[in-house]
Amino acid sequence: MRSYNSFFIVFLFLPSLIWAQETITNSILNDKDSFYYINTKDYPEGEKSLPIGVFDSGIGGLTVLDAIVNFDGFNNESLDEGADGEIDFKIEEFVYLADQANMPYGNYSAEKKDELLLEHILKDVQFLLGNKYYPSPETETFKTDKSPIKALVIACNTATAYGKENIQAFLRQAELDIKVIGVIDAGVRGTLEKLALNEDATIAVMATAGTVSSKGYVNTIYEQKDKLGYTGNIEVFQQGGIGIAEAVDEDSDYFDKNLTKPRESYKGPDLHGNLRIDKALMDIYNFDYEDFKMLCDAQGSDDCNILQINDAENYVRYHLVSLMERIRKADVQQPLKSIILGCTHYPYLTREIDRVLNELYNYQEEDGSYRYRRFMAKDINLIDPALNTALELFQHLKEEKLFNEKGNINNSEFYISVPNQDNSNNITNEKGDFTYEYKYGRSEGEIQEYVKVVPFSRRSISADIFARLEFQLPFTYNLIEEFIGDSTRISR
Repeated sequence: MRSYNSFFIVFLFLPSLIWAQETITNSILNDKDSFYYINTKDYPEGEKSLPIGVFDSGIGGLTVLDAIVNFDGFNNESLDEGADGEIDFKIEEFVYLADQANMPYGNYSAEKKDELLLEHILKDVQFLLGNKYYPSPETETFKTDKSPIKALVIACNTATAYGKENIQAFLRQAELDIKVIGVIDAGVRGTLEKLALNEDATIAVMATAGTVSSKGYVNTIYEQKDKLGYTGNIEVFQQGGIGIAEAVDEDSDYFDKNLTKPRESYKGPDLHGNLRIDKALMDIYNFDYEDFKMLCDAQGSDDCNILQINDAENYVRYHLVSLMERIRKADVQQPLKSIILGCTHYPYLTREIDRVLNELYNYQEEDGSYRYRRFMAKDINLIDPALNTALELFQHLKEEKLFNEKGNINNSEFYISVPNQDNSNNITNEKGDFTYEYKYGRSEGEIQEYVKVVPFSRRSISADIFARLEFQLPFTYNLIEEFIGDSTRISR
């Protein structure tokens, strides 16, 4: 391992890494007294039996993991291309981390906290490389028997956009040859594959505000377009889907099923803020007001002075209408043909997205004309980057001869971060979550245990989320149930 002075010199030449990342990097690689320290000299890299690490800012990344664990693109015996009716990763094992306590990652850029986000991302990597976890939120002593990993999948678009290069630089500094696979490149390849080389098209990216701000997808689309020889005219529109991922993960600043009236802490679109619900478009939004899915300060929806979204599909409605309004006003000459689901939470809502797109395609003005039909294909492709991510992971294991020989996918493990009750600096709300102001007001470089990483449990994840997982990701849900049900593995 290099000395601290030499790694300082190397990192001075990486403009996106500042002192905050130097501090967490030093804690991981050099400070033996730090909770985050890992002895990378003895890291068992190249060991086939190690699991594959996957992380996201929440449970949304389980859509990526689900695509991986269900992937069947090759013959398991010959490794030749072509499905054989058997999942390709059946004897691989996975370790999944949801950094739920610090989510949504997409808001850190808007709050000018990019460096704090990078610190969280490197802590995610540290967890997957390391051996520590807490058996429960109340436990003061951590366990040290978690396995390290042999490959790393960033199942988070924002973390890929802001952190992939930093993770790779960190691994080089640690002198670890571990493959890092991010979802953005995979998503762009999947999108371009839907087009002919000379085809004109409009492409939309729906993502978190952070991913949109990074322009990671836009830059990659144009880079890959030229690299792969696409000559058609391609226009790209982005829509920051603030509130969608948060509603899926039940972030109380954006969604709370127990509410019956507006609240002051709300951070989503409203009638008066920067993210404005346009009263002139209310008929087009077609919001569902049942069961307090919209929160109004008046009896009738037409009389609202305060209006707040309180439902995942209603967030989808707001953002798809906002996207199509921008495309309509730009008067694009080629229709919208694909939408990249640039956040791992969005595939949970593909049915809702398809339903709203169909409504918008058929929406008629009072004179009978179609408001959006000229600007959108009848059947718009919803691109889930997860499928191409699974392909890239398989190809890497094949090329490096890293396939597990005796593993069992049912031995996969699932962890989630929760606010650390033993850290007196933490500020939480009545639900035990970080307050918005504290979450995004922390300072980078103050290395401390903001969170504890614990195994998935029915305490740390709501019954509604488990029900969604069971319905939409049944195989991954069964893997989680296997992990939760094996009490010897959780409490060992």
